Amino acid sequence: MSGTQVDDSGTYWFALTVEPQHERAVASLLQNKRLEGSFPSYRARRRWSDRIKELELPLFPGYVFCRFCFRSRMAVLSIPSVNSIVSFGNRPAEVPEGEISGIKAMIASGLPVGPWPFVKVGQTVCIDRGPLEGLTGVLVREKDAWRVVLIVEMLRRSVAVEIDREMISGLSTSNHRLMGAAAMCSSECSCSCST
Repeated sequence: MSGTQVDDSGTYWFALTVEPQHERAVASLLQNKRLEGSFPSYRARRRWSDRIKELELPLFPGYVFCRFCFRSRMAVLSIPSVNSIVSFGNRPAEVPEGEISGIKAMIASGLPVGPWPFVKVGQTVCIDRGPLEGLTGVLVREKDAWRVVLIVEMLRRSVAVEIDREMISGLSTSNHRLMGAAAMCSSECSCSCST
């Protein structure tokens, strides 16, 4: 439903553009207003001249996700450091529930997660074992590590999770369309993880 007209009476996930380095503060302010927000983050090590420090960084710098009824958008837009709701052609762009669920599942899995350059839909895999079983994504390899990349199409961003190659099956380059970041394998899926 991304980029389509949203029903004013329903609640949907939207991406909010926020001031740089204000993602955590905006997520906290959303919570104070009793709005469901999501500030996906990951742990990264940064080297200073005298030490290495572990930081919590946003997976999507400059964005926070929030579920709300669009007709109540002024309550969201009035929050300090919120710039806008991501829209296309003056229409608010809903973030599919599956993409939000996929991001949350990746973070909760305990596996190494981090931002990844946006990739086009291509070779896809089904994760058939472990805490992300059933998720569909694009398989990439970087040096000796295998990663499954989940795409947030609307933001033209991706998130990658490192996995063991043995956890995936169903490599396919045709007749298999990635249906968003948290596409779950279904009966139409031709990969071997279908049931």
